[in-house]
Amino acid sequence: MNGAPVLAVDGPGGAGKGTLCRRVAERLGWRLLDSGALYRLVALAAGRAGVALDDEAGLAVLARDLPVRFSGEQVLLDGEDVSEGIRTERCGDEASQVAQLPGVRTALVGLQRGFRRPPGLVADGRDMGTVIFPDAEMKVFLTAAAEERARRRYKQLKEKGFDVSLSGLTAEIAHRDRRDAERAEAPLRPAPDACVIDSTDMDIDEVVGVVLDEMARRQLMRQE
Repeated sequence: MNGAPVLAVDGPGGAGKGTLCRRVAERLGWRLLDSGALYRLVALAAGRAGVALDDEAGLAVLARDLPVRFSGEQVLLDGEDVSEGIRTERCGDEASQVAQLPGVRTALVGLQRGFRRPPGLVADGRDMGTVIFPDAEMKVFLTAAAEERARRRYKQLKEKGFDVSLSGLTAEIAHRDRRDAERAEAPLRPAPDACVIDSTDMDIDEVVGVVLDEMARRQLMRQE
């Protein structure tokens, strides 16, 4: 592969990848790909179309033709803002189930790589640096302790008015981590050349600073 430069950011849910990627993309004026949202969109579209979550062929058809666009913090499906609808815990769990299916992952590869256009792309996901963009100019694996990720998610959902349990979120995050790490197709793991950042004791401004400093060191910020 070749073309526009890519910053690939992988890691488990709740580590802060989404905020990091949005801020870096905004700072550089680069495009943004939230690959996790794509799997959530497949799960959402499946529910609307009456496609079962174990119907690999049916889900693959939905995945290949997803009319998706990212605009700031908005996720648009065929022009409809579904940003809130895809962020529920139920949708997240269904997305994790869908992401285990090889047919769905294969169907989404071309769609994801199509986001790689000038001036550059910030790609947020779990296999961006290992599978989708193995030649990315910079790879980051952002992680944090499961308890801290659950606490952050709990605070986020409470602020949005959701009735959630911290202990329940902690258990769900640990379960999802295991499922993502143990799946046969594109398991969650750092790329060999990734910069691993543990954000447990860092705020988002510190993480953004570390990433931008490293991008500057690698001369990847000339597109600003």
